[in-house]
Amino acid sequence: MVVSAIMPVYNEEATLENAVRRVRAVQLNIEIVAVNDASQDGTAEILDALHREGVVDRVIHQPHNQGKGAAVRAGIAAATGHVIVIQDADLEYDPREFITLLEPIRQDKADVVFGSRFQSGPRRVLYFWHSVGNRFLTLLSNMLTDLNLTDMETCYKMVRADLLRSLPLTSDRFGIEPELTARLAAAGARIWEVPISYSGRTYAEGKKINWRDGVAAIWHILRFNLFPPDARRS
Repeated sequence: MVVSAIMPVYNEEATLENAVRRVRAVQLNIEIVAVNDASQDGTAEILDALHREGVVDRVIHQPHNQGKGAAVRAGIAAATGHVIVIQDADLEYDPREFITLLEPIRQDKADVVFGSRFQSGPRRVLYFWHSVGNRFLTLLSNMLTDLNLTDMETCYKMVRADLLRSLPLTSDRFGIEPELTARLAAAGARIWEVPISYSGRTYAEGKKINWRDGVAAIWHILRFNLFPPDARRS
C-alpha cells in the first residue's frame, strides 16, 4: 500500500530538508509530494535539490502564495498513492507515526485516521490558551458533525485516496482542517483516532498560527457544516 505524504511548504528552509528525510526514512512505501507555496526564502532551491536526489518524488511550485488549503488540494491532485496524509515541514509532527495511522486503514476498519495530540502520546508543553482554543474548536466541530474527536485541528489526517478525491474541498488557507472534518463526516466515512506525539514550535521558532486563525476557524466550522459545498474559496 503506497502512502502519499503531501507536504505544503511556505518559508521552511530551516527545517525542510530534515523533515523530508525523516519522512523518507519511515519504513513504508511512501511517495513524497511537496508543494511550495511561493516561498520567499531558499525553500524552492532545497526542494528542487531533494527532487534531483530522488528523495522527493514530486515538487509543485505555486505561482503565488495561496495558502495551506490550496497547497493541499494541489498535492491531492498530484498524488498517486492508495492513502494520503498531510505532513507539515516544521517538525512538529513525527512521520514515524504514519505506521500507527495506517494500521486501522490497512485492517479495513477505517477510511480515515486522525492523529490526536490530546490523547496519551508524549508532547512538548507549550501554550495554555492554544490548547484551550484547540479543544474549543474541536468541541464546536463535534457538535455540528456529531463526531467525538479529541483533536479536529490536527495536521495528521490519513485518508483513503479515492475518498479524499471525492470530497468537494474549497478552502485555500487554514480552513482546510475544519473543512476536511466536515466533508468526511458528511460522507459517512469510518473515522478512527489514534494518539500521536507532538513537539509544537514556539512563535520564536516560527509557529504561524495565531488568534486570528482561531477566530477564522470558528467561521470555517460554521460555514462548512451549515452550508452546502460551493465554488467559493476561503
